[in-house]
Amino acid sequence: MTHYQGFRIHHDAAGHHAGVERLPLPVPAAGEVLIRVSWSGVNYKDALAGTGKGKILKTFPLVGGIDAAGHVERSASPAVREGDAVLVTGFGLSCDHDGGFAEYLCCPADWVVPIPSGLDPRRAMILGTAGFTAALALHRMLVNGQQPGLGPILVSGASGGVGAIAVNLFSHLGFEVAAVSGKTELQDWLRGLGANQVLGRNELPGDRRPLEQAVWGGAVDNVGGEMLAQITRTVATWGNIASIGLAGGHELHTTVMPFILRGVSLLGIHSVEVPQPLRGELWTRLASDWRPPQIEAIHSATVGLDGLPGIFEQMLKGETHGRVLVRLGGASG
Repeated sequence: MTHYQGFRIHHDAAGHHAGVERLPLPVPAAGEVLIRVSWSGVNYKDALAGTGKGKILKTFPLVGGIDAAGHVERSASPAVREGDAVLVTGFGLSCDHDGGFAEYLCCPADWVVPIPSGLDPRRAMILGTAGFTAALALHRMLVNGQQPGLGPILVSGASGGVGAIAVNLFSHLGFEVAAVSGKTELQDWLRGLGANQVLGRNELPGDRRPLEQAVWGGAVDNVGGEMLAQITRTVATWGNIASIGLAGGHELHTTVMPFILRGVSLLGIHSVEVPQPLRGELWTRLASDWRPPQIEAIHSATVGLDGLPGIFEQMLKGETHGRVLVRLGGASG
């Protein structure tokens, strides 16, 4: 094979346009690997990049997709063997480097994580960046003293990939979980993932005083904006808030009261440039004691490369839930 199929994004004199193209197969340079990709996953960031509705890409043209999993076809690094099952998330994928929406991916070997026992490429991509982000939030909260006795964990944006995995993950580890979602039709699904209660977007307790009654032991927030501000006012003493998304706005209008009078911690979650030792540790845990027990229920749909534009539009309209997989050439299962 000298060529492969990839979903490539352009921004040129003709404007923004993207689609499936036939691309020349790259040869890995020293320190790189060539991965035969079997599965990827669709993230909100991918939808923004693929439609041009977000400034994600730093260079054009570029293959989209911030997640990839498959097997090493060729290796020019002693650290990675040909035939190994591997995954790649974050780093420069679909930012300044070709991403995972393609049958092949050539990237630096030090971006690669061996898929640990307990996962395969497909299940690794049900998790993908979303699952890794949820695990990173859990890790940072536990390191900072979060424990079930502090009270329920509130998960906003619970029907999305990060939110759904966070609900299942925290519930699995013994936390009471309250899920926030505007999709009433998904209440039973969220309860099946482990949510003890499901709230609508406008049903959060508390008003706009600097401090309200403490309701939550901590929170995983995928929304930002006013919802995050409201959460800061209602988290219990020594609770942690993991800030992940900004679907509700990038500004945060709150006071210092929750932080200096209750010791609440606001933890930023950045999943792109995580050091490899911690990255590998979290993936190992996601494959073992932290593995979400309802991992298959989190998977909601599968598309091919030609189905990406439609999924992007649905995702940006809030019409998807859980994790959408992308099946590449040669994938099974």
